[in-house]
Amino acid sequence: MNEDFAQNLRLLCSYYKSISEVTQRLGISRPQFNRYLSGKHRPAANTLRRICEFFDVAEHELQLPHNQFERLVQVSPRQVSTPSQSIEREHFDRLQKRSSPELEKYLGYYFEYYYSMGNPGKILRSLVCIEKKGDAVVYQRTERLIENREKWDKEVCHCKYLGLAYYLSDRIFMTDYESLTVNEITQTIIFPTFKSRISWLHGLRIGVSASDERMPCSSRILMEYLGTNIDLRKALAMCRFYNPDDVEIDTAIQEMINNQGPNEHWHFRAKAK
Repeated sequence: MNEDFAQNLRLLCSYYKSISEVTQRLGISRPQFNRYLSGKHRPAANTLRRICEFFDVAEHELQLPHNQFERLVQVSPRQVSTPSQSIEREHFDRLQKRSSPELEKYLGYYFEYYYSMGNPGKILRSLVCIEKKGDAVVYQRTERLIENREKWDKEVCHCKYLGLAYYLSDRIFMTDYESLTVNEITQTIIFPTFKSRISWLHGLRIGVSASDERMPCSSRILMEYLGTNIDLRKALAMCRFYNPDDVEIDTAIQEMINNQGPNEHWHFRAKAK
């Protein structure tokens, strides 16, 4: 009986790349699993149940004479199971399910303003596109690290951030990574607007400077809504570094992203309005 069980188990394993893959996904040590494959030992009841669930067979089927089991497998081919989802995907899916559909109100293009972490004292205007793909709300943030407005793509250093957005308990959470160098992750938290028309969104960002120092920093940000249909090339041409007093940066924006001045709180906080 153990020999039939062992042969049946070896047949099921043959549908996978290796025994190691099977044991890793089952969470059973290789030496322990080898004892089952040799026919010298039978798994305990709870382990047997895990094995049957993994291979999608009934316990009594796994104990059939090998010739009979082989015919059963032939007429009902095994579907090689894949991990239901990675641990990362599990967490992201959970957040997505809790995210409010109100987030769709914020789809579109934005100019984003904040004091650069890599170039202290300079305001960086970047372009953000928030869109829906499948069930997820994703976004891309494009930075042009340049001061001279006359220069264009071939002479400009770009940073492209890709991320996911969630609307949880009246706050918008945006998490992204720099997709060209893959060397940083950024977290941004935004106040939503309760007005019918979107104009400006305010919040706080934490990340690291792009300089060799890679200093962790926190900065106030402002997002200026542009709409869902824009002249992309023209908008990108306006993305660059600005001096704090540049006439092209509205004074209200300058005030909202100002990180200096007295702070009456224990923590560095975003400006709500």
